[in-house]
Amino acid sequence: MGDQMPCAALSNVWNKVKPFLAIISLQFGYAGMYIISLVSLKHGMSNFILCTYRHVVATIIIAPFAFVLERKIRPKMTLPIFLRIVVLGLLEPVLDQNLYYLGMMKTTATYSSAFVNMLPAVTFILAMIFRLEKINLKKIYSVAKIIGTAITVIGAMVMTLYKGPIVDFIKSGGVAHHGTTTESADKHWVTGTIMLLASILSWSSYFILQSFTLKMYPAELSLTAWICLMGTIENAVASLIMVRGISAWKLGWDSRLLAASYSGIVCSGIAYYVQGVVIRERGPVFLTSFSPLCMIITAALGTFVLSEQVHLGSILGAIIIVSGLYTVVWGKSKDGKSPESDEKSKGLQELPITNNAKSINVDESIDGDAKIVKIPASHRPFST
Repeated sequence: MGDQMPCAALSNVWNKVKPFLAIISLQFGYAGMYIISLVSLKHGMSNFILCTYRHVVATIIIAPFAFVLERKIRPKMTLPIFLRIVVLGLLEPVLDQNLYYLGMMKTTATYSSAFVNMLPAVTFILAMIFRLEKINLKKIYSVAKIIGTAITVIGAMVMTLYKGPIVDFIKSGGVAHHGTTTESADKHWVTGTIMLLASILSWSSYFILQSFTLKMYPAELSLTAWICLMGTIENAVASLIMVRGISAWKLGWDSRLLAASYSGIVCSGIAYYVQGVVIRERGPVFLTSFSPLCMIITAALGTFVLSEQVHLGSILGAIIIVSGLYTVVWGKSKDGKSPESDEKSKGLQELPITNNAKSINVDESIDGDAKIVKIPASHRPFST
């Protein structure tokens, strides 16, 4: 008994610490992808070809697990589901990732990673449009989500419109910039920002459509494998159109192979699994709250590895965006929590739903806490 008590205590501690270690490791993985991808892109690799190879690797990694683990629960593929998968493959693997890489090349890895913190706010706006989020202005958590979204947008505007002086984290020799060079750089900066905003919008749209698709095809691994496969095909078509020459497809033992393998295995293979485990154990709010850590790690790596210049406007805008992010996260964490729902959930494990109920009725003839609650069927369709 004496030996079992320390083991049980260590096991409990490990179970509590495990989600934190997993999500922190994931942020390091994403930060590494930003740096490695930017290095390969600056060495001449096409972003379209990088996305193609990335999803080839991801499909090879994920497909066997999906085939084995979900063979008994995988629904039958239908034309409406397949068409949604085609659109999902276009939104995230093609539009989101290519626009992000293009925006990152025109700005910096640190600036681009800061924009990822806008994702919860943009997703929240789209969720309101498609009625996936309910807003009650009488509740403080709903007001917090709206205010947080507005703060996030203000932060993005600060990063875009105000560049400011360079903040030297590492002392370096001053480099004189001519006026024409600065004007050209500012033009690329605005273009890159627009691409990053389009990337975030595409990524948010992907999440919205994915939530609808999972209702029709509730097999996460299989759906991920299908999306990666469609992303491979669609990116290959885009690459053949946008990139000329067979030599662009060649991979050697260099940054190109590292970027494709690393992003495919770590950020599309391991990341999907880690995110699923963390969301199941701690919820999506916990997962989202760690995203600013990736920005900090990327900023540190970008300064040391790539000698990137960080401007004061980027720092101020990132602080504002993170403030808005945590305001949205706080509002989302309080969303739907009420004393009534908590009270009912204590005694009710499942609620049998009847399609012909006209009103909510409780069967009082059953003794004890568990009672059958009849809930009227919703007439709102779960489809776009």
